[in-house]
Amino acid sequence: VAAGLGIVLILAAVVLAVRNPDPEKVSAYECGFNAFDDARMKFDVRFYLVSILFIIFDLEIAFLFPWAVGFKDISDLGFWSMMVFLGVLTIGFAYEWKKGALEWQ
Repeated sequence: VAAGLGIVLILAAVVLAVRNPDPEKVSAYECGFNAFDDARMKFDVRFYLVSILFIIFDLEIAFLFPWAVGFKDISDLGFWSMMVFLGVLTIGFAYEWKKGALEWQ
C-alpha cells in the first residue's frame, strides 16, 4: 500500500508539475559562483590531501572521545595505549608539516 501510494504521488507530481525552464534556473551554480569551466578541468591534488588529512584527524577524535569519557575508569594500559596512539598521530602530523603538505603556494 505504501509503495503504491508513493508511486501514485510521484506520478501525480510529474504529470501535474508546472514546467517553466529559465536559463537562470538551469545554469550551473555552486557556492555563490558561476561555473568557470566544464567539470573535466584539472583538479589540484592538494584538495585531496587536505580532505584525507581531515578524515584522519576526524577519526582521531572518534577514538579520543570515548577514551576521554571513560578516562577515570580505564587502567594504566588504556592510558598508555592512547598515549602511544596520540604519539603516532603527532609524529605523523609533524612529518606532514615538515614535508610541506600543509603549505598552500
